[in-house]
Amino acid sequence: MPDLIPFTTAAHLFTDFEHTAWRLETRRGYASDRNGPNWPRWLRGEDVSHDPPDGWRRNIAAQTAAGKRFERVRVVDDPPTEGQRFLLARAPGNTSAGEDIRNLYRTDADRLGLPAFDFWLFDSRLVMRFVFDESDTTLGVVLSEDPADVVAACQARDAAWHYAVRTADFATTVRSPV
Repeated sequence: MPDLIPFTTAAHLFTDFEHTAWRLETRRGYASDRNGPNWPRWLRGEDVSHDPPDGWRRNIAAQTAAGKRFERVRVVDDPPTEGQRFLLARAPGNTSAGEDIRNLYRTDADRLGLPAFDFWLFDSRLVMRFVFDESDTTLGVVLSEDPADVVAACQARDAAWHYAVRTADFATTVRSPV
């Protein structure tokens, strides 16, 4: 396996890609969300869907304005975990910036044989696989242009994208955890 590198070392890929940046999210929650400023606001019941654009959303807007695509599929439990509900609440801001976010229930992801790890696929040629610890903290990423890794990521993307539901539609079908 290639070397683990800090995520920040590979952050340039989110501006350097030529056509598509596609992500599969498989975790039930992320430490970066729980430790961020929006988590406590969301827990208090505040609307965190349309906050002012941050660096991530500004980049999405710039890249999509240049004709590039940002897309992701989030694997969601039934019922969704607290972390997954937070991501659903935050999604409208990303989609407003130009990202196409879709959701797929975990049972469907398992049926499709999707991988159980998070990754970004850039231009169908480079895979950035995330490595997390047991508390959902990103330890770093592994980059690969190995044809077997790329083909597997492309196949996962194609299967997930075909069955995933746009976030706005998906959010209306999610059962209340109460």
